[in-house]
Amino acid sequence: MGRIERSRELARQRTRRAKLKKLRAKYAAATSEGEKQAIREKAFRVSPQAVLEDAAAE
Repeated sequence: MGRIERSRELARQRTRRAKLKKLRAKYAAATSEGEKQAIREKAFRVSPQAVLEDAAAE
């Protein structure tokens, strides 16, 4: 028996949140602008509204 739509939606949401958390950690540790740009592009593919920079850093 397959999953119902809501549970699939929640699973996608949890996966997206976990992936963005990892990308945010990588972004904070990145030193070069090239690395940061590559991470920004990956995050945009996962979630176009994702914010990687801290509000305090701006």
